[in-house]
Amino acid sequence: MSEENTVLDAFRALTTAAVSDALDRLGIDGQAAGIGRVAGGGTVAGRAYTVRYEPVGVDGGSVGDFIDDVRPGDVVVLANAGRLTGTIWGGLLSETAARRGVAATVVDGACRDVARARELGYSLYSRTVWMRTGKDRVRAEAIGVPVSIGGVRVRPGDIVVADDDGTLVVPAGRADAVLAAAREIETTEQAIRAEVAAGARLDEARARHRYHRLQQAVPGAVAP
Repeated sequence: MSEENTVLDAFRALTTAAVSDALDRLGIDGQAAGIGRVAGGGTVAGRAYTVRYEPVGVDGGSVGDFIDDVRPGDVVVLANAGRLTGTIWGGLLSETAARRGVAATVVDGACRDVARARELGYSLYSRTVWMRTGKDRVRAEAIGVPVSIGGVRVRPGDIVVADDDGTLVVPAGRADAVLAAAREIETTEQAIRAEVAAGARLDEARARHRYHRLQQAVPGAVAP
């Protein structure tokens, strides 16, 4: 197994809750606000393939003719500045992405045809669902550039992790540190669960494992 697959598999074995606490501990702002799952299941993790949108001008433009260039395993990140004027992801894109082995799509805006994405089992995250088309309203302005979704900066190649609790972004250069912290946090929570299952009080088990300080920033930690 390649080092790349090992890292992504390790993130898939975690929850976004554990990864989120790890980001907090390391002083990294990576939780994308307001973008939740509308289709699919489990935890997804993949490298970001970024697309930035803008309002359409007099010269028109396309909302989604990039999908055939996305690598299998990547996560499509569509930055539409939270605009809800029209959708930028629908059934044809879900079908093509699923066929190509794309891991997921994250939309900072609106999507549609979610029933089809659910039939396919394709993981789709969005700020809202609405049937109104984005064609002639917005266009894909740039591909493979740094973007912002849910108040979080995303660079091409960053790791996007998402599950039923939401979406977050791990900077590529901090993946190992975030992974180590998240594993430690999850191991600690598992130890607390085991003690409670054996009859311990939750408050006492939490105190023994310093639960309320697990997410606190490490002194001297600097975000990238």
